[in-house]
Amino acid sequence: MKRAIGAASLLAIGMVPGAQAEDSAELAKKALNPVAAMYSLPVQYNWDQKMGPTGDGMRSTTNIQPVLPFTLNDDWNLISRTILPVIDQHGLAPNGAADKSGVGDITQSFFFSPRQPTESGWILGAGPAILIPTGSDELLSSEQWGIGPTAVALKQENGWTHGILANHIWGLEGSPPDDKDKVNQTFLQPFLSYTTSTLTTWGVNTESTYNWQSREWSVPVNLTVTQLLKIGGQPLTVQAGPRYWLDSPDDGPQGWGVRFAVTLLFPR
Repeated sequence: MKRAIGAASLLAIGMVPGAQAEDSAELAKKALNPVAAMYSLPVQYNWDQKMGPTGDGMRSTTNIQPVLPFTLNDDWNLISRTILPVIDQHGLAPNGAADKSGVGDITQSFFFSPRQPTESGWILGAGPAILIPTGSDELLSSEQWGIGPTAVALKQENGWTHGILANHIWGLEGSPPDDKDKVNQTFLQPFLSYTTSTLTTWGVNTESTYNWQSREWSVPVNLTVTQLLKIGGQPLTVQAGPRYWLDSPDDGPQGWGVRFAVTLLFPR
């Protein structure tokens, strides 16, 4: 009976002994690598509160983030990472003037990444990041094209994953309308996580943005627990955790929020 319960527990988290367990461990590592050569579809939900001049506003953002790898040659991969936000916000302005639901602007990144880590074990990638004004409403969009560099560096060893992803985007000349500031912002995402033998990952990161026009920081800290699963043979990760805003503009989010995410994994 004890053996049967143990086997059922392993299957419930998508693990089986031997080579398949090793494959699952490698899959868990790839799921934490932004430039892994693996197709994936993360869908990430964020809820934030205490926004607007009165602090009564809230916003939920669902980020749809497909990752597409391409093999360029024996030494290099090209990794396409897209972020499409779907936004629902309420109470940010008096009389519901800013209550909107719709699509925000796409951030499209391309990372040229060596297929093998460096001799010291670092995984690297760099390329362009493009801001595409796809917002369905002027309140959900910068209404301008932008471009700049992006890069990532990370290392994975003994269950630990640590590194940083960053970009800087400038709005293109002549693209913003008169009532919009030109985009000029830096994004920094340092991250640290540890994956256990049961393929549970405990992680912390920040997703800090500095607006060079307004000279203001937006700094949410995310604490997450992620579990690798297999449902009907389909590998995926499920993630949840709180987030806390260390800093934000006066009308930006304050205090605590939450994050939930599901990522479908498609090993090559």
